[in-house]
Amino acid sequence: MFSRYFIERPILSNVIAILMMILGGVAIWTLPVSQYPAITPPTIQVTASYPGASARTMAEKVALPIEQQVNGVKGMIYMQSYSSNTGNYNLVVTFAIGTDPNEAQILVQNRVSAALNQLPAAVQVQGVVVKIK
Repeated sequence: MFSRYFIERPILSNVIAILMMILGGVAIWTLPVSQYPAITPPTIQVTASYPGASARTMAEKVALPIEQQVNGVKGMIYMQSYSSNTGNYNLVVTFAIGTDPNEAQILVQNRVSAALNQLPAAVQVQGVVVKIK
């Protein structure tokens, strides 16, 4: 019975629908999006290059010392690494939600710096890069 009123008056239905869309468009710009909590955990990426090395060599000579040092850093949830046959190494360290990404980067950088003297000279020359992902 109530729906029949709007079926018989389609112009009124369209005006109400357009008015609702305009109010929704205005409301979306006034929502306090900055007050919503962060839902993605911060991640830090560590990359290294060892020219001419196989994936096994990268895992034994580069990944192992770095991962042993980085393992257990404050606020870390887990880490994931990848070594390729092109001599590239990539480590992604994921931290708990709410952890400051800049502080996490400093913590990981300090741990990587402690592992630098265990790495091959070619890797030290190329450099190990720690950045916020």
